[in-house]
Amino acid sequence: MGPDGKPCYLSTDDQGGCVSRLADHIEAFQLGTASRLLEHARRILDNNTKDLKGLHLLAAQLTSALRDVLRAAKSRGGRPAAPGHP
Repeated sequence: MGPDGKPCYLSTDDQGGCVSRLADHIEAFQLGTASRLLEHARRILDNNTKDLKGLHLLAAQLTSALRDVLRAAKSRGGRPAAPGHP
């Protein structure tokens, strides 16, 4: 999001450009974070934890990761997936 709260989109025909590569790296990092959080959530839920503070923190982190992944998916539109991610 930009400073005014509106979405920011990368518009370029140069797939190998510096800004495109940076955007792809950030997106790959966000997807990796979401994947690790999902695995962490599976472990916590499989253990039937009673730690409400831990569950609240996990829910906040998962919400943030989901927001990032959805923002990337929406902004990607018709662009091909980031290298290494289908």
